[in-house]
Amino acid sequence: MSSRLQGAKRAAAERGDLRSPLPVGYVYDDEGECVIDPDMEVQAAIRDVFAAFAAGGSAYQVVAAFVGRRFPLRAYGGAWAGQLRWGNLTHARALGVLSNPCYAGTYVYGRNTTRRKVQPDGSVRTSLTRVPREQWPVVLHDHHEGYWTWADYVAAEAKLKANCTHDGARPAREGLALCQGIMFCGSCGRPMTTRYHREGQAVYGCSLSRADHEATPTCRSIRADIVDDAVIAKLLATLGPGQIELALAAADEVTDRHTRSHRAAELAVERAQYDADRAERMFTAVEPENRMVARTLEARWEARLAALDQAQAALNSAREAKPVLPDRSALQALAADLPGLWHAPATKDRDRKRLLRTLISDVTLLPEPDRAHARVGVRWHTGATDELALTRPLTSPEVRRTPAAARELIATLRPDHSDEQVVAALATAGLTTGTGRPYDVAAVKWVSYTYKIPTPVPFRDGEISVSQAAQILGITADAVYYWLTHGRLDARKDAGGRWCIPWNAQVEADCRRQIDASGHLTPRSTASPLTLPGEVSVQQAAARLGVVEHALYYWIRCGRLTARKDIGGRWCIPWDDQVEAACRDWITHPEQFMPTGRRPLPAEAARVDEISIPEAAARLGVLDAAVRYQVRIGRLPAHRTPGGRIAIPWNDQVEAELRADLDRPKHPGPTGPGSHPLPDTTTARGELSIQQVAARLGVRAGAVYYWIARGSLDTHRAADGRLSIPWTSDNEAVCLQLATQTAKSDLTTRTLTAGGAV
Repeated sequence: MSSRLQGAKRAAAERGDLRSPLPVGYVYDDEGECVIDPDMEVQAAIRDVFAAFAAGGSAYQVVAAFVGRRFPLRAYGGAWAGQLRWGNLTHARALGVLSNPCYAGTYVYGRNTTRRKVQPDGSVRTSLTRVPREQWPVVLHDHHEGYWTWADYVAAEAKLKANCTHDGARPAREGLALCQGIMFCGSCGRPMTTRYHREGQAVYGCSLSRADHEATPTCRSIRADIVDDAVIAKLLATLGPGQIELALAAADEVTDRHTRSHRAAELAVERAQYDADRAERMFTAVEPENRMVARTLEARWEARLAALDQAQAALNSAREAKPVLPDRSALQALAADLPGLWHAPATKDRDRKRLLRTLISDVTLLPEPDRAHARVGVRWHTGATDELALTRPLTSPEVRRTPAAARELIATLRPDHSDEQVVAALATAGLTTGTGRPYDVAAVKWVSYTYKIPTPVPFRDGEISVSQAAQILGITADAVYYWLTHGRLDARKDAGGRWCIPWNAQVEADCRRQIDASGHLTPRSTASPLTLPGEVSVQQAAARLGVVEHALYYWIRCGRLTARKDIGGRWCIPWDDQVEAACRDWITHPEQFMPTGRRPLPAEAARVDEISIPEAAARLGVLDAAVRYQVRIGRLPAHRTPGGRIAIPWNDQVEAELRADLDRPKHPGPTGPGSHPLPDTTTARGELSIQQVAARLGVRAGAVYYWIARGSLDTHRAADGRLSIPWTSDNEAVCLQLATQTAKSDLTTRTLTAGGAV
């Protein structure tokens, strides 16, 4: 029963009577015939789809043409069954309209087939598969009125297939690179990609080979406009009058060949039509009572009709395989105006690419070792090939490079002439820089520096340079520059800004006296400070007090501690119990909390209950810096007066809070090994502080901190942030080895670095 039902359905389809849902733009009339939708808006929308495809050549261009415009949709099934709805035209709907043969007036049955597949879990999955056009079981042309012809449908099908990039096609796209998609690398054989820069310039590059590490030594990149201009010139030159005549002659020959090949198929159709008509006449002439003869004649008639269908299908296939060529008048009109059409402003790059691809198959960048030149191969669709020789444009560094004539002139004149004279000579010769700018002194100097052109000698007789003076005296050039800038050494500057020092025995003697009187330039003696009885060195005083040496240098510099310098420039401090007591008092009471004098705010800028920073420091008995610190961190509100002074709103509450903060324990100032004792629990584990380790080794505490930061010494950090060092024989051996390797860390060096050196 299923077979009989399918057979009846197939028979109705072969007659064109099997009804199915019609696409939008078609309806069934009262007699059941397929006709164009009488709605004019629907007709206009469908016809504009095919017009947009003819102009744009892709479904994306059709969608772009319908931006902001409605497109109809016929609903089937559900609550909206049979109703016409309007919406946006999507890419899928555009493809559905362009690939539907119903719009070509052709009735088709069997475009899709249903396949059922049993899944591993036992379920059945149904899928719809598109059948190739050659395998459609029923195709009835001119079944109803169409929006376009069957030939247009076949051409659109081929065009849509050529637009599918996932199948390897490379259709023409927007962009100024005309050879995009048909450009190949002649070294590795891969397609060349196109990259667009910001300034509107395109480049063909062999980036795919580089990404896969398959690039050859001759894989190159090249500017697109260089290749495009050469290929376009070759194309327009090829399409000259003589070539057009050859093309027209070839077109006539091809037309004759097409006609001859079609004639055989047409004769076969005529023969099949004659046989079918004769079988029909024999069937109609038989008497109805003679059923046996009528059944035989009916079968013969059906066979003749099937043969006629096959012959007609063969003729249609032959015609579709070889499309009709344009006539001679159309070819002549196109060739006569081709250059004007190509360069017309209204012609888009996409149209130029299409015209280029109708004649040229591909373009290949041939291998060329010389980077200044390029060779391009052009392959035409006829199989002919041409080779074009190109010259690459200069790169930006090459364009900006100094011309050879200017370099030679500068090299000839500069050793014996001033820069101004060289500039004048360049201007007289009409030479400019690589960017076209006239030469000036700065440009001449830069060219001389770049190409190592010797400069004119600025020294007169009896003059030397700074480096020569430094070499004679055995000091650095910085010291000589210091003397020159501070007026201790007479010299002059040439036009180029170089120092020229008049030199003789008297000048050298004066310089050496300055060296002997300088504590920085005179080499230090390795002997101990020449202390008198009752005097100690800075290092000895620091060791007695348990503080760092910088504290004593600071007290000497501030005048709190009396000291003198020996002949080697090292400090010697007169020492007794009174001096030591005063130093220990300074350690106990750090100087940052000593009071300073009052400096009230100006009367015109002061407000009620506002005082200055010196006044606040005097009331609290601390230094100005302590109050400024509170203002800087935001603990003490303040504002700046128009004169630039800082004013503090003051009351009892502000004073109480500030005193409470200042009374908290602060850093005890410069301290020694015993000033920061470790907790008892840490000491019980055999760990020492940084100061204790430094005292045992006879080195600075900074050296121990340096070893810890470098990772040479392991430490522990207590809860209060103090560092402790597990002291073992191994750690002590490591530290002693580090101390011997570091010259600045031994006790002898500490004695020799008086004067603040670290």
